[in-house]
Amino acid sequence: MKDITWFAGLSTLGALFAIAIGVILPALAMGRSISQALDALARQPEAEKPVSRLLFIGLAMIESLAIYVLVVVLIVLFRNPLLEYVLK
Repeated sequence: MKDITWFAGLSTLGALFAIAIGVILPALAMGRSISQALDALARQPEAEKPVSRLLFIGLAMIESLAIYVLVVVLIVLFRNPLLEYVLK
């Protein structure tokens, strides 16, 4: 096999690993934050509005991290300058 074929395969595996880590960790963080919010609501039901507001803001920020990982991995995977040699 050519060296560039190995490079393309390894970069694809690296991208898969990065997206797996970049999605699993925010998912765990979202689960933990929802769990903590439900615990806070069980202790103080009258604090529903501030807790829900902060929960939704936090969930949006956590979800944006996963989207950033996806965008960066796609950019690295499809705009890799070394892969242009494969087409020649």
